[in-house]
Amino acid sequence: MGELRVGRQRVPASDSVAEGLRILTICNACRYCEGYCAVFPALEKTLSLNAKDLDYLANLCHNCAECYYACQYAPPHEFAVNVPQALAEIRLGSYEEHARPRWMAPLFRNSWRVAGAVIVLSLLMGIARFPFPRGATFYDVVPHGVMVGVFGLAAVLIAAALVASLRGFPGLSGVSLRGVAHGLGSILTLEYLSSGGAGCTYPDSRHSQARRWSHHFTFYGFLLCVASTTVAAFYHYVLGRRAPYPVLSIPVILGTLGGLGLLIGTTGLYWLKRRRDPAIADTRQDSLDSTFLALLFASSVTGLLLLARRGSASMPALLVIHLAVVLGLFVTLPYGKFVHGLYRAAALLRFAMERE
Repeated sequence: MGELRVGRQRVPASDSVAEGLRILTICNACRYCEGYCAVFPALEKTLSLNAKDLDYLANLCHNCAECYYACQYAPPHEFAVNVPQALAEIRLGSYEEHARPRWMAPLFRNSWRVAGAVIVLSLLMGIARFPFPRGATFYDVVPHGVMVGVFGLAAVLIAAALVASLRGFPGLSGVSLRGVAHGLGSILTLEYLSSGGAGCTYPDSRHSQARRWSHHFTFYGFLLCVASTTVAAFYHYVLGRRAPYPVLSIPVILGTLGGLGLLIGTTGLYWLKRRRDPAIADTRQDSLDSTFLALLFASSVTGLLLLARRGSASMPALLVIHLAVVLGLFVTLPYGKFVHGLYRAAALLRFAMERE
């Protein structure tokens, strides 16, 4: 860790931060790419580029890579300007820097080990309760109090960790309703993966909407699954209706649509990831990305199988497997790829506020 001079300012700089400052200083002088995405207009507003600015800009970047393919200074030019890769490397450092508690930061490079350990431990605890008679209910397999206690405690701890991590993110300079509306619009439509309707240059230099739509299926599929769980809790605690619910009930419809969305979205994202141009990526994050996609995919598959086979003798085993996978996903949310959505949303809101 050394120091880097930018203008009249000295800043502590890791290798990735130093490289990011070098590259974006060149970009700020060139400004050829200012119409491609939010990063370059935001960069132009910085009077003296520093490490905090890089934190913000890195999370504002969607890794669409259009600037890389358009850049006259990209490798093999001696300037070697590669904005997508430089900001991807800074993002990993950003995740670790904002992790709370701080001693959990190394989990970003080992999330698959944590998820695997939680899943195996949960499976062993579930197997210890076998066998169950035919006709056993969900709550015969896992008592309702145990299910609520484990997942409720996990949810509280996860929410606390995520809120604490967001508190350290470079803040907003002001708040306006129009700014919030524009920011939410950018978040919910993935505006900066559309390139004006042509789609981003991913996984290669050709424009495509595949990444944007895969993200949409994943994001909205996840939200539908959360909505399904929320409605099911309302049924249980307010209406006094216990699971399992009919196939045409609201919780089952929401969960089925959400599960299918996750299946389509995660499959698409993984397929694209396997075919991306390695020049635009930070390969250190491959495990982080793949673990999150695998957990979302497995949660969806096991949930849909449980729905299809809930009246069969295989229900207890499928329920234990599904809950184990979901718990593995839960515990890695604050220390896995999930946080990229939160930080990107915060960056987009800040950009929209400053633009107003």
